[in-house]
Amino acid sequence: MQTILVTGGAGYIGSHTCVELLEKNYEVIVIDNLINSSKESLNRVKKITGKSITFYEKDILDKDALDKIFNDHKIDAVIHFAGLKAVGESTQIPLTYYHNNLTGTLILLQAMQQASVFNLVFSSSATVYGEVNQAPYTEDMPLSATNPYGLTKVMIEQFLQDTYESHNYWNISILRYFNPVGAHKSGLIGEDPNGIPNNLMPYVSQVAVGKLKQLKVFGGDYPTIDGTGVRDYIHVTDLALGHIKALEKIASQTQTSIEAYNLGTGNGSSVLEVVNAFKEASSKDIPYDIVDRRPGDLAIAYANAGKAKAQLGWEANQTLKDMCQDTWNWQTNNPNGYR
Repeated sequence: MQTILVTGGAGYIGSHTCVELLEKNYEVIVIDNLINSSKESLNRVKKITGKSITFYEKDILDKDALDKIFNDHKIDAVIHFAGLKAVGESTQIPLTYYHNNLTGTLILLQAMQQASVFNLVFSSSATVYGEVNQAPYTEDMPLSATNPYGLTKVMIEQFLQDTYESHNYWNISILRYFNPVGAHKSGLIGEDPNGIPNNLMPYVSQVAVGKLKQLKVFGGDYPTIDGTGVRDYIHVTDLALGHIKALEKIASQTQTSIEAYNLGTGNGSSVLEVVNAFKEASSKDIPYDIVDRRPGDLAIAYANAGKAKAQLGWEANQTLKDMCQDTWNWQTNNPNGYR
């Protein structure tokens, strides 16, 4: 049985990935500083799976804590989610983002190297495609970013590339997520943003449940089906399963490698398509107001997910309707998130 260290495992995507790992009989160790997450998510993971997680409330910036975890456990691979992730906030406190995301990753890689753990799945983002590429995005496109958060992902991908090239006993999977939404079918775990949500789906669900008055739609004059921005929304459970496939690929390979994979559906949905799908799922009205575009927002962004299908045997199976129903189920069962 393999033991997987999950950094940031109490967060939204981390907790859903922990469920899938436990369901596949992996041993799971989580390190999370709980700055943007709740320990309650891991209690719920135990409820869903009937299995326990070893949890450390520590920060990956704490090298001594990491070294101790690697010394105390025989770890086979690391899934690295830990990091600050709000695009808007990153433009206000860039140094905090650079310190946390870049230094944290460097310390993690040093601890892994010291412990001779060379299998890594890294949580990257479609933000690395920047403004210059045209959708659908493929993994061989040049990388760039329009904000400090995105730039930390570009730079970490470069760290990993350089690390692999200097010591090619590393085995690294870089997963570039598109727009994760939805929640676990049980309604026990889901997205629990602090304060006003940054992302569309939790914002829409909070309008539907009556916590927020109305949705602001940024831009109604894009060259798209209805003038609103088009994105590739992927169910968080599909996304979690992508990490299992990446681990399986790493474990089965006879040769080491570093590979990047898009995890998306390969289709785009506009903001208003999401709003209408959510109306249907919740039977609630969702008032919205179309306002000016935000600087740096793209009209259309979606994945070509063919490489993940060909090399990992992974593809997204859940529909926009599923995503909305599961989000609504989570929101109505947990109107105040984990609090």
